[in-house]
Amino acid sequence: MTIRDLTKADWPAVLRLNEESVHFLAPMDEANLAKWSAAASYFRVVELEGKVAAFLLGFRKDDDYNGVNFAWFAQRYSDFVYVDRIVVAPEFRGRKLADQLYDDFEAFARGRAVRHLTCEVNAEPPNPVSLRFHEKRGFKEVGREKYAGKTVSMLHCPL
Repeated sequence: MTIRDLTKADWPAVLRLNEESVHFLAPMDEANLAKWSAAASYFRVVELEGKVAAFLLGFRKDDDYNGVNFAWFAQRYSDFVYVDRIVVAPEFRGRKLADQLYDDFEAFARGRAVRHLTCEVNAEPPNPVSLRFHEKRGFKEVGREKYAGKTVSMLHCPL
């Protein structure tokens, strides 16, 4: 298993993985992938058995990103890293790949003296697997926001 930076050769796999989990995520097309990969402070994949098995897209406060949830955190924290999305391919779930990506992302943040890790998880409709995962990692709800027909739980974890 290797955690490495995203390359353009990974784009088809990332787009496919995102589409498979789009009921929990915002859609991603190639134009957005190009824009976000250029703007993101962190965009890494897990390569396992010769395949992209998972990815994590993360932004730092001053990155050129206009997501509404990102903006919510930007109004409240002087510096933070934000998990925009993390996806693990169904055939690789249960192997702790999300934990390994989060460990890597946290190391990235600590290496830059960032002390706030943020993300949001669907509360309505609920995403109980993600909520349990984040609770185990020490995240606490710091707010809720409604938009686009859903409610998200705004989560924070001090580093």
